[in-house]
Amino acid sequence: MILIIPFFIISLILFGNFAMAQNNPSTLVENLKEKIVERINDTEGNFAVAFKDLQTDESIFINEKETFHAASTMKTPVMIEVFKQAAKGLFSLDDSILIKNEFRSIVDSSTYSLDISEDSGEELYKSIGKKKTIYDLIYDMITVSSNLATNILIELIDAKNVMKTMKEIGAEQIKVLRGVEDQKAFDLGLNNTTSVFDLMLIFEAISKGKVISNEACDAMVKILLEQKFRSKIPAKLPKEVKVANKTGSITGVEHDSGIVFLPDGRKYIIVLLSKNLKNANDGIEAEAEISKLIYDYMVSVN
Repeated sequence: MILIIPFFIISLILFGNFAMAQNNPSTLVENLKEKIVERINDTEGNFAVAFKDLQTDESIFINEKETFHAASTMKTPVMIEVFKQAAKGLFSLDDSILIKNEFRSIVDSSTYSLDISEDSGEELYKSIGKKKTIYDLIYDMITVSSNLATNILIELIDAKNVMKTMKEIGAEQIKVLRGVEDQKAFDLGLNNTTSVFDLMLIFEAISKGKVISNEACDAMVKILLEQKFRSKIPAKLPKEVKVANKTGSITGVEHDSGIVFLPDGRKYIIVLLSKNLKNANDGIEAEAEISKLIYDYMVSVN
C-alpha cells in the first residue's frame, strides 16, 4: 500500500524545518560568523574578532589567540592596575601627581621624552610642571588616549604589576612591558602585545564587576563610556546604544575593544584587532561594519 501525502503537508513540514534552522541560535551565530569572515576578506590586512553575548554566553572567535601589537588597548589594563593599587590603599585616586615629560627606557634606563605631535592628548602638556589628580590622568589616558598620562601612570604602578594582575584575570597573552614611545625598546622588539581573547576576558571581568570591586568596575565603565574616539565599534550603531570602549592605532594597526549596552538592558563584549593594513581607513570601515553586523544579530535574537 502506497501512502500518499498531500503536497501542502510536505510543504508545511519543509518550511517548518527551514524556519527552525533559521531560528536556531547556533545557526544564526554561524551565519553571523560567515558574514564577518566575508567582510574581513574584503579588506587588505589581518584581523581578529571576539564577540560574547553576556546573557547567553554565545560567542564568536576569529584568530582569537593571534598576537597583535597592543597599541593603546594596553591602557585598559593600566587603568585596572591603578584602580587595584588605589583599592589596596597605596594611594588615593584623588592624590595629586606631578606632570612631567621625562621617562626612562626599559632597555638601559636612558631618558626620553614624548613628542606632543604624536600624542592625541596634547592638552595635558600645558600642565607640565604642575600637578593633576591620578583620576584625571586615568580619564585622559582612556578618553583621549593621552600617552603622557599613560607613561606617568605606568611609572607610578610599574608595568610588571599590570601583567601580574592580567594573569590573575586569566589574560595570559597581554604583555604590558613599557610606556609609550620607548624607541630603544621598540627597536629591540620589546612591545606591548595582546590578543582579542585576552581583551575580551578583561572587559567581561569589568562588565561583571569581578575586578577589584563592583564600585571600581562601575567607575571604570563610567570612564570608558566617555571615550572620544568613536569611529569603530560605535560608529554605525544607533545613538541610544551605549559603548564603553578603548581604541588603539599605530601605523598599519586599528583596534577597538569594549562593552556594548543595548537599550533593553542586554550587553555584549566586542573586540576588533587588525594589523598589516594597507589603508587605515579601510580597516576602520571594516571594523565599524563588523560591529554593525554583531549589533544587528543581537537585535534579531531579542
